[in-house]
Amino acid sequence: MINRREFLTQAAAVAAAGTLGAQAADARQSTGQTQDNARPNILIFMPDQQQGTTVLPESQCHTPNLDRFEKQGVTFTHAFCPAPHCCPSRASFQTGLYPSEHGVFNNVDTDTAIHFNPYPGLPYFSQTLREAGYALGYSGKWHVGHTLRPEDVGWTLLNERLHAVNAPLGRDHQSSFWQPAHNQYENPTPRKPGQVKRPGWGDTQLYGVRPGSYESLWDYHVVRDGITGIEKMAAGGKPWCIMVSNNGGHDLYHPPQQFIDMYDWRKIELPANFRDTMDDKPRIYQRMRYQYWQQLSDDEVKKTIAHYFALLTMQDAFFGMMLDALEKTGQAENTLVIYCADHGDYAGAHGLWAKGVPSFREAYNIPCVMRWPKGIQAPGRRLDAFVSTTDFAPTILEAARAPVSPRISGMSLMPWLRNDPQPQWRDAVFTQMNGVELYYTQRIVMTRDYKYVYNGFDYDELYDLRADPHETKNLAFPDLSAARASTMRGAGEATTERSAWPPLPDTLDAARRDLLAKMWEFAQKHNDQIFNSYITVAMSPYGPGLVL
Repeated sequence: MINRREFLTQAAAVAAAGTLGAQAADARQSTGQTQDNARPNILIFMPDQQQGTTVLPESQCHTPNLDRFEKQGVTFTHAFCPAPHCCPSRASFQTGLYPSEHGVFNNVDTDTAIHFNPYPGLPYFSQTLREAGYALGYSGKWHVGHTLRPEDVGWTLLNERLHAVNAPLGRDHQSSFWQPAHNQYENPTPRKPGQVKRPGWGDTQLYGVRPGSYESLWDYHVVRDGITGIEKMAAGGKPWCIMVSNNGGHDLYHPPQQFIDMYDWRKIELPANFRDTMDDKPRIYQRMRYQYWQQLSDDEVKKTIAHYFALLTMQDAFFGMMLDALEKTGQAENTLVIYCADHGDYAGAHGLWAKGVPSFREAYNIPCVMRWPKGIQAPGRRLDAFVSTTDFAPTILEAARAPVSPRISGMSLMPWLRNDPQPQWRDAVFTQMNGVELYYTQRIVMTRDYKYVYNGFDYDELYDLRADPHETKNLAFPDLSAARASTMRGAGEATTERSAWPPLPDTLDAARRDLLAKMWEFAQKHNDQIFNSYITVAMSPYGPGLVL
C-alpha cells in the first residue's frame, strides 16, 4: 500500500491531477475579467454518493488534492442532505428548499415517483445568477426533474451529448412483471467473489474492475467539458458559475485498475459499527443487511470499501484537474470553489451498502469544503456547525451579491466563511424521507446530544450521540415482554388494565419530547404534512399538540 506522498505522484501521472503549487502559479494567465473588484466566479464540483468523512485527511480514502484544498479553505464536517437519494437532495441544492417545499421526494424517473418534477414557480439560484449577469454552464448529471432540464432554470449545457438522458417511464413498471425467459429460480450459478445473489432480479457484482482507462469514462468527459467551460468563460468578461456533477462513488463500485492499485484491501479497517446486528432497529434495516449484504465475507467487505475509495480517489484526481485549469486562467483568487455531494453511502456501516431508508449518518453526511482566497478569512478551519444542503443556494447568491428569495429555507454560510463572530445558527438537523420505490415515512431530528428517528413503518430510534456516536444502541426500542405477558393472561383474570407501551426513563423521555417538539415545529414551518391525527396513522409517541 502506497503512502500519501507516493500516491500524490502516482495520481498526478495517472489522471493528470493538478497541484496548486509554484508551477501552477507560474502558468497563470491574465485572461478574462479583472478580478480586483469583480463579483466572484463560482465553481461547483458534485460527485454522486460520497460519504462526508472520506474527504478528511484522516480518512482511509486517499484525496491529496482535497487535503491541500482544505488547508486553503473551510471544511464543514457536519453537513447533511435532507434525504439520502439523488433527486430530493439535488432539488434542495438547486432551490434552497426542503423536499416538502419543492415536491421531489424520490426518483423522478420511475413510475412510482411521488412527483415527476419540482413544484412550478420555485426559486432556483441559477435563474437569479443569470438575471444578475452571470454566465452559467452545467456539465453532467442533473436528476432534479423528469422533464425539467438545466436550461429551463438558467443553465447552459456545456455538452448536450453528455447530459444524462432521463429514463423512459414504464421501464420499471415493465420489469416488475413475470419474465420467465429471464428467471433465475432454477439451476442457480455459484456466487462469485463480491457478488450478491438476487434470484429473478439479476445478480449484483458489487465490486469489480472497469475495463480500460479513466479517459473512457463518462465522468472524465463530464469533467473535461467543465474544464473547457472554465477556459471559455474565463475569457468572456462576465462573472460565471459552472457546475460539474458526475457519477462519483455511486454503486456499483467498478473503478479502473490504476486506482484500485492504490489500495491494499488487507489494510482497510471495517467500520466501527460493522458488527451491529441491528436487533433493536427496524426490521427493514435487518432485512436489507441479512437478505443481501450478509452474503459478503469480511474480506469481500474490505475489498468493496477499497473499490469505493478508489472511485473517490479518481474523483479527487478529476477535481485536481479542474483546480489546475482554474489556476491557469488567473481567476482562482476570486473564485468560490465548492466541493460537495448529493448524499453519502453506508460503505459497510452497520453492514449496509449504497443508500436507502436506514437512518444512519453515513448516508446523510456529505462533504462540504469551500475555498475562496478573496472571500474566506482564516483559511484552514474545520467547523462543526450544522449545515444543510439547502444552505448552498443562499450562500452562492450572497457571495455573488445577488438577491436571496425570502422563500429559501436555507441559511447562507457566508458568516462562517468570513469568520464573523459566531452567527445565530440552527441547533438541529432535520431530514425528510418518504422512501423511493418502496414508501417509508421517516423523519430525523438530530442535535449535538441526541438523534431521534420517527419511523411511521416501525419502531422509532433514539441514539445518545455523546455515548454512542456510531448509532449502535437504539434507546427507543421497546421491551414488550410485560405487554406480551399481559396479552397472554387468562380470560377470567380479574384485571381491567393491561401493560401498554413501556415508558422511557425520565431523562430519555424528556429528550424524546424535546426532539419531537422540534420535529413538529419544523414540519409546521416547512409545510411537511407527515400524516393526520387519525388513530391508525398517528403513531408518533408525542403529537403536535392538537386536541380534536
